[in-house]
Amino acid sequence: MKTKGTISQFIETYYLHFNSASVVDAAKGYEAQLNKGSKMLVSLAGAMSTAEIGKIFAEMIRQDKVQIISCTGANLEEDIMNLVAHSHYERVPNYRDLTPKQEWDLLERGLNRVTDTCIPEEEAFRRLQEHIFKIWKDAEDNGERYFPHEFMYKLLLSGVLEQYYEIDIKDSWMYAAAKANLPIIVPGWEDSTMGNIFASYVMKGELKASTIKPGIEYMTFLANWYTDNSTNGIGFFQIGGGIAGDFPICVVPMLYQDMERTDTPFWSYFCQISDSTTSYGSYSGAVPNEKITWGKLDIDTPKFIIESDATIVAPLIFAYLLNM
Repeated sequence: MKTKGTISQFIETYYLHFNSASVVDAAKGYEAQLNKGSKMLVSLAGAMSTAEIGKIFAEMIRQDKVQIISCTGANLEEDIMNLVAHSHYERVPNYRDLTPKQEWDLLERGLNRVTDTCIPEEEAFRRLQEHIFKIWKDAEDNGERYFPHEFMYKLLLSGVLEQYYEIDIKDSWMYAAAKANLPIIVPGWEDSTMGNIFASYVMKGELKASTIKPGIEYMTFLANWYTDNSTNGIGFFQIGGGIAGDFPICVVPMLYQDMERTDTPFWSYFCQISDSTTSYGSYSGAVPNEKITWGKLDIDTPKFIIESDATIVAPLIFAYLLNM
């Protein structure tokens, strides 16, 4: 094993209690999973792509520290938007002080705000739309159907976007995933910008809804992948909550209970980073032990919950795994 770098040594030295200790414990647990031959699913909720998680997550993919991803449609597309329109993004550090009129002014300028960062509609959304529509249409004309992430892979690997690149390609986690042909699960893709755009073409009669493989097919794909890859265990590293985490984790009880495959192993590791505090009736605020009752985790599954900001914590854990 490579010697740990200064970031890893720092957190091992100073992150000794409470949430900070959980960061180190979760990182070591993740590393132990990989060392014993287990695979790892990483789920991305929130706006991690707009937070430029690709700067470190792409290297995680290149170094085979993650074997499958579950993400929202927003994270799927926003990494590519940042790739082609980075210089047109605007940061609004005083976003807490904006009036409704100032928010409206951003809209009129074609700037869609995500906390302190504005995504430029014309250079990001519309730039991708022109090219992805052709890929959708070509597939449909050839009688082909693909998952949302497969269409994005085709877009990236075709080279049509190279003329727009504004960041180093090594900082795009989607490009790294496309090169590795990494499996991605994208539940609820329809509520993303590209999903909305695709729906508009369906309503106009220019595309058929069936050209995109939907969520049920994603679940069956994941079920087969899990079955084929769980010999040494599969861990679950969850960034945020919501559908990006809830959808894939359910594959285990589905296989065990609904398919009656009682030899299906539980997830072999679980970690969630969330700023949702423990609460009643909340998925994101549920403690990991609750997942035992749903047939997702075992009694002895290593379980970690880190109540903190994922944009701070996730890069530290990834840095530890990369020996930085």
